[in-house]
Amino acid sequence: MTTATTTTRWSPRLWGTLVVLCAALFLDALDVSMVGVALPSIRTDLNLSTTSLQWVVSGYVLGYGGLLLLGGRAADLLGRRRVFLAALAVFAVASLLGGLVDDGGLLIATRFVKGVAAAFTAPAGLSIITTTFPEGHQRNRALSIYTTCGASGFSLGLVLSGLLTEVGWRWTFLLPFPLALLALAAGSRLIPRQERPQREGRGYDLLGAVTATGGLLLLVYTVTQAQGVGWGSARTVLSLVGVAALFAAFVAVEQRTAHPLVRLGIFRNGLVARANIGALACFGAYVGFQFIATLYLQSLLGWSALEMAMGFLPAGVLVVASATRMGALVDRFGTTKLMLVGFPAALLGYANFLRIGPHSDYLTVILPSMVLLGIHFALVFPSLNIQATDGVADDEQGLASGLVNTSFQIGGAVVLAVVTAVVTSGGSGGVHAQLSADHRAVGVVAGVALLGLLVTALGAVQDRRTARATAAAHPVPDYPVPAPGAGPATAPGTGVDVLDGAPAGSAAE
Repeated sequence: MTTATTTTRWSPRLWGTLVVLCAALFLDALDVSMVGVALPSIRTDLNLSTTSLQWVVSGYVLGYGGLLLLGGRAADLLGRRRVFLAALAVFAVASLLGGLVDDGGLLIATRFVKGVAAAFTAPAGLSIITTTFPEGHQRNRALSIYTTCGASGFSLGLVLSGLLTEVGWRWTFLLPFPLALLALAAGSRLIPRQERPQREGRGYDLLGAVTATGGLLLLVYTVTQAQGVGWGSARTVLSLVGVAALFAAFVAVEQRTAHPLVRLGIFRNGLVARANIGALACFGAYVGFQFIATLYLQSLLGWSALEMAMGFLPAGVLVVASATRMGALVDRFGTTKLMLVGFPAALLGYANFLRIGPHSDYLTVILPSMVLLGIHFALVFPSLNIQATDGVADDEQGLASGLVNTSFQIGGAVVLAVVTAVVTSGGSGGVHAQLSADHRAVGVVAGVALLGLLVTALGAVQDRRTARATAAAHPVPDYPVPAPGAGPATAPGTGVDVLDGAPAGSAAE
């Protein structure tokens, strides 16, 4: 049941609810990227090995990516508000503990707990929005603001990390604590209470939860460990076989259970299926690129943490600046057209970064890539979230939200593992060997982004053919055909595109 009015003016409480949800997603995304610049300082202070240091990052991704599906389903069954607030409280406590501990193992444990908490706040928050704002202009506007805040958190994470690390690495862990407390206090007052979910006839599908969560956890664990033990090692191969077996068991369970964790029929919605593939490609490529750029700027160019923060700033500023404009762009052009601009921008940015050398100039080599990638993330990230929940029933919004968030995180984990293996293949062969490895890694990232572009383009072609076939089967006579460049004609008083048979300005264009 939606609770927003059909008017375009939102009440202060509705705005307050959206701000709280945006703050939580901002913090979730911030924690994914903010720890990167602080890793050298953490290793020195806590005397961690390289393997242990990797788990400061991987622990968060493991909890986040592995439990998102369960988090989304829990929001549908237990109540979105309840799940959101409880998980946000856990996130706040884990943030405080992470900034205070003096043991590497405890630090990794707090990171895992924060990832688990984020796995519940992210789908619960997104599904609160999609069930509060009516589908169409209002939901597009709310989702564009919400998802751009998430993109801003990820983009600005490296910037804030660079600034805070200059003061002390612990501040990168402590900063989210007071912000999460403020969001928790505001959320308990502002987020509307919804009717208690009807659980009669809706089981929990425990076997499906175990097989899906186990498969995702094992997948993330395998790809994060493959760099150290080798992709062709018996351990990695057996782990991947285990992943395949768990996912096969999950599909079998979902096909037979009366109350599945994931209704597989949701993927018959072409927009949902393409959005999840696009999420894998978009976030995977972007996470991989940030890893490459961070090592290049720090190791080869010798930049300080503060200098690197300023280097990444343009991309973050572009994403933040687009927050209030994305809704209007989606209404006017549709998500697919925005993605057909955003993915090529990413490819140009990655291609330009291939020009890096031992002494690259920031203004002519690095800055153009940052600007292009800022444009890419600003256009594509909100569009994917809107597509992933478009046309999905209210009682499955948590599922749809969990699916797309899972795709983002799994894409990031898998591509980062591959990119890390390629980057480290440069070994100790000197500057030119490392540059060669970096170039190959950027090539991998560009290939992943190309996958996202191809899926989007093929989907656009298929949608156009389907719309033309629908229009041919149900012709609308006597309506004028617009002159070239004048835009689509619409049937008077209907807002229906005469040529495509779809609502004019639909986000699914």
